[in-house]
Amino acid sequence: MSKQKLIPELRFPEFENEGEWKETELESLGKFLGGGTPERSNIDYWIGSIPWVSSSDIKDDDIHNIYITRFINDMSIKNSATKIIPKGSVLFVSRVGVGKLAINEEELCTSQDFTSFVPNKDVLNFFVGYYFSSNKNLLQSLNQGTSIKGFSKNDLENFKLPYPDNTQEQQKIASCLSSLDEVIAAHSQKLALLKDHKKGLMQNLFPQAGENVPRYRFKEFEEDGEWVFEQFDKVYSFLVTNSFSRECLNYETGLVKNIHYGDIHTRFATLFDLTNEKVPFINPDILIERIREECYCQEGDMVFADASEDLNDVGKSIEIVNLNNEKLVSGLHTLMARQIESKLAIGFGGYLFRSDRIRKQIQREAQGAKVLGISGTRISNIEIFYPTNPKEQQKIASCLSSLDALITAQAEQIAQLKLHKKGLMQGLFPKSIAN
Repeated sequence: MSKQKLIPELRFPEFENEGEWKETELESLGKFLGGGTPERSNIDYWIGSIPWVSSSDIKDDDIHNIYITRFINDMSIKNSATKIIPKGSVLFVSRVGVGKLAINEEELCTSQDFTSFVPNKDVLNFFVGYYFSSNKNLLQSLNQGTSIKGFSKNDLENFKLPYPDNTQEQQKIASCLSSLDEVIAAHSQKLALLKDHKKGLMQNLFPQAGENVPRYRFKEFEEDGEWVFEQFDKVYSFLVTNSFSRECLNYETGLVKNIHYGDIHTRFATLFDLTNEKVPFINPDILIERIREECYCQEGDMVFADASEDLNDVGKSIEIVNLNNEKLVSGLHTLMARQIESKLAIGFGGYLFRSDRIRKQIQREAQGAKVLGISGTRISNIEIFYPTNPKEQQKIASCLSSLDALITAQAEQIAQLKLHKKGLMQGLFPKSIAN
């Protein structure tokens, strides 16, 4: 059986006649350095100008950024296992986050969670970094140990790295992927700015604690006076929900779709449009006749997740804004509330219950230790607020939903760029061969 040739599927035209890549053990291409942690109780060790990083300071899928927040001094290095890592080294996280890596742009020290590689002139640091970034499974396959898994310097030393002998080809590959990373970073920054803008709008479009009107009001409603403040149970009443677990649901077939609380936490938009969301069906073999007609979701209903391990997510909610003429029920660990009479415009409630003032009330009503819970009775205690003019409510909802659409489009663009990068990396490096 012929040996697989070390040639990538994608190759820049100027290097197509360069022949096969080499394959050499890493220990022949540079040296390895370990790390350590100075005694944390000795405050004097943590006052200095030498950056020190742990595995939590390395971001997944971004070899350019290292978050430096801690600094040590020469005394710290002398009295611990940490050491100076030269600029331009490849910092491999060798335990507690195996697979993450980064290139340092300045001298620094690392914790014992790292095995750092200092390349020689035969290989370029970013070429090595991108190769392992595209083959994280190779690093993760080295995982050993029980309570804390990881790999050692010896594991990496014997690893055979495929690379082109021409460093210009290495540079072209690294530059191509770095340029794409810059584009992704720019789009990610834009996404962060959009989210910050929305956060600011939410704070200003709804009254803050102790205020009866929002700080920002659309011009045509400035003379409309104070908002109405009412207890939740004067506006909404709760209906019966079901308790179908994931085992009772499927994504292929059924007559009734079901909202699971986990999807409220992780996937569903604030304004729930059934045409835009992936929602499971109740399995066909489960009897649905016992579900009363009034307990099917209606547009304008609020659905709350009643349990969470995180205080920030307890009581997280969505508003049903489009059912697409389909049958939908509110399921396991959810609470469904419907307006007693129409006081809130469709779309307004979704954002109202995401406002800081409402969220803080819900968090105060939550109960529990490891798992926090909220009941319909306790949600009924909170105070809600709204402008009397439904046109103002609608304008607030439209403003925020338009911004959400921009955020969603931006996130999807980033996802597509990352997918493109993944495909490029798979093509620019030869298929990995077991070492």
